[in-house]
Amino acid sequence: MKIVRNPAREQWASLLQRPALDDKVLEAKVQSVLDAVKLEGDDAVQQFTQQFDGVSFTGQSQMASQEEIQAAIAQLPADLKAAIVQAAQNIRLFHQSQVVETLVVETMPGVKCWRKSVGIERVGLYIPGGSAPLFSTILMLGIPAQIAGCKEVILCSPPNKHGELHPAILFAANLVGIQKIYKVGGVQAIAAMTYGTETIPKVSKIFGPGNQYVTCAKRLVQQEGIAIDMPAGPSEVCVLADATANAAFVAADLLSQAEHGADSQVLLVTDSHELAEAVVQELSAQLNKLSRKELTIKSLDNSTCILIENMNQGLELVNAYAAEHLIIATAQPEALAEQVINAGSIFLGHYSPESVGDYASGTNHTLPTNGYARAYSGVSVDSFVKKITFQQLSPQGLKAIASTVTLMAMAEGLDAHANAVNIRVDFLKD
Repeated sequence: MKIVRNPAREQWASLLQRPALDDKVLEAKVQSVLDAVKLEGDDAVQQFTQQFDGVSFTGQSQMASQEEIQAAIAQLPADLKAAIVQAAQNIRLFHQSQVVETLVVETMPGVKCWRKSVGIERVGLYIPGGSAPLFSTILMLGIPAQIAGCKEVILCSPPNKHGELHPAILFAANLVGIQKIYKVGGVQAIAAMTYGTETIPKVSKIFGPGNQYVTCAKRLVQQEGIAIDMPAGPSEVCVLADATANAAFVAADLLSQAEHGADSQVLLVTDSHELAEAVVQELSAQLNKLSRKELTIKSLDNSTCILIENMNQGLELVNAYAAEHLIIATAQPEALAEQVINAGSIFLGHYSPESVGDYASGTNHTLPTNGYARAYSGVSVDSFVKKITFQQLSPQGLKAIASTVTLMAMAEGLDAHANAVNIRVDFLKD
C-alpha cells in the first residue's frame, strides 16, 4: 500500500479512482453471453458453465436436488450450523424492524390515502461462489425476501469443479426457505434469471453482489426492463483513523476486504503519520498468514493510504469517495459519523470490525460500491417490495376536492380529467 502525504484537492479524483476493466471490451464479452442464453436457453447455460466453471451438466439438471440439500445439511459441522442460525436470527430481528404498519391519512375530510407494501412475486438471488462461497449473502437476501412476502425465490450460484455447491450454501438456503437452487454462476446466471430458460424461471428483480462481469450483466439487463437491487461490484472499505487507532486492527480490516479479489480496493485516511507507517508494517506481517495472499497482494496494489491535515479534511475526502464500507476508528467516532453523507454502511469505533456487518450483526452486507453510495442504499426489506398507493373518497370528500381538481385539469388543457370529476358531482346533485 502506497502512502500519499497531504495531496492537493485536485489530486483527489485520481487517488480515489476505482480499478476497472475496459468498459467496451467488458460489455462486448458480457453481451455475447446474454444473447446466447436468450436464444439457446439451457444449452447455452450449460455450455458456459463448462467453459467458465470447468464442469459439465450436459443432459443433467443444474437444479440442486432435495437429496443434495439434505446431504449437505447432514455433513455441515454443528458449530457452523449454529453460527449461521445465530447470524440469521440477528439479521431477521434487524430487518423485521423495517416493516411498518399501513397508515391511512385523511388529507382532507372524506379523502383518505394510504400506501401498502406488496412483495415482488418472483425474485432472483445471485450468490458468489467459487473460491469464496458467500453463503452469508443468502441470509442477507433470503431473509428480507421472506419478510417482504415474496412468493418465489430463485437462487443461482456457481458450482465447484465437481459440480457441487458448498454445503453451507445449501444449508443457508434451506434455512430461509429457498427451494429452487441452481448450480449456475456468472453472466449466464444473470441471463437465465432475466430471460428464463427451460428450467430456470424468469424473475422480476435480481439481487446479489458479484465481480465486474456480473455487475455489467446486471446493468445491461436492467436496460431491457429487469429490475436490479443496485450496482454492486467488487468490495471496498475505507478506514478513517486518528492516532488512537490500533494499527493491527486497521490492517486487519483493510486485509479483510482486500482478500475478496484482485479488483477490490481498500483505502486508509488518517492524520497520523505514525499510524500510517505502523499499518503498512502490519499489512506485511499479517499478509503472510493469509490463505488468499496472492489475490490480496493484487488488491493492495490498487490501494492507498492518504495522509490528511485534520479530520475535517478527512471527512470531505471520505464523503467524496462514498465507500461501500466506512470504518471510523477514532476517539470520537459518533460525532464524525453524523457528518458522513455518502457511505453504504458505517462501523463506529475501535471494536466494530467490518466483518461483523458482513456476517452477523444484523445489518445487510449487500451494499452500493464504486461510488454509488452517493445515491443508492443497501438492501433492505423495502428492496423486495413494491409500494402501492390507494385513495378512497366519500361523496362529501369528492365534493370538497372537486374544484381544486377541475381547475388544475382545465389549466393543463385536459378536459376529460375535469369531466371525470364533474360527472360525479352532477350525479350527486340529483
